[in-house]
Amino acid sequence: MSVELIERDLHLESPAVAPVVRAPSRDLLGRIGNLETRIARSEREIDAAQAVRYRVFVEEMKAQVSADDARRGREVDSWDNLCDHLLVLDRSIDGDAEDQIVGTYRILRHEVAMAHGGFYSGSEFRVGDLVARHKDKRFMELGRSCVLPQYRTKRTVELLWQGCWAYALQHRIDAMFGCGSFPGTQPEEHALALSFLHQNAVARGEWAVDALPHLYREMDLMPSEAVNARRALFAMPPLIKGYLRLGAMVGNGAVVDQAFNTTDVLIILPISSISGRYVNYYGADAGRFASAS
Repeated sequence: MSVELIERDLHLESPAVAPVVRAPSRDLLGRIGNLETRIARSEREIDAAQAVRYRVFVEEMKAQVSADDARRGREVDSWDNLCDHLLVLDRSIDGDAEDQIVGTYRILRHEVAMAHGGFYSGSEFRVGDLVARHKDKRFMELGRSCVLPQYRTKRTVELLWQGCWAYALQHRIDAMFGCGSFPGTQPEEHALALSFLHQNAVARGEWAVDALPHLYREMDLMPSEAVNARRALFAMPPLIKGYLRLGAMVGNGAVVDQAFNTTDVLIILPISSISGRYVNYYGADAGRFASAS
């Protein structure tokens, strides 16, 4: 499957100059219009991001949380204390920063993960093997991506990516990975999209990653002659299509997450695999969107 066909399916145009204004704030990673992205500065901001996650993952997607978290209206786990929390804020909303959070991404850096027993997605995939094969590389894990429904627009997604890109460059990251999710716990309902991913985007060689054996669910559910690429891409979650557009690969095997009511695939994106047009678009150095580390 060619990058060109993926991009035509997504109706992409050649990137224009991104309307991003660099701000004097040292921790600001990007701005488009009234939206800006940066890392959470306080426990209160993290708490507000967890409230946004609750609205998306629990109220909308029917994820399961503890009775206490449901009472508080927060989606929380122990990894939150280890991660940086990327925020998208709408500065046109009256109130404090906590009231302006409309999207979030959770980021776990390599050295933090290694100091605390590994990465979150290691509970589903053999990411430890991947990291061990690349002792000279620095990884970061992306997770808990969510945006409030009314902000699910191209510019919000672009701003999240600008934040991730600037953060990765700021911390000299060599590769990103994380789970991409399909709704529901029946992989067979996504046979077309999962088969397409298995047949066209599974990571090989040094980047190969398998689902844990006791959780492994087959992705190759349809013969290749029955897989229509355009229909498969149309059936795929936008976030996963976005990763493919950038040059990402996927792990071998899907995993059903009963608590989150999803079917997960592992996304692997070496920085060196990102298409040059997107490197140019988001900025070839961290200084465009972020201060130097």
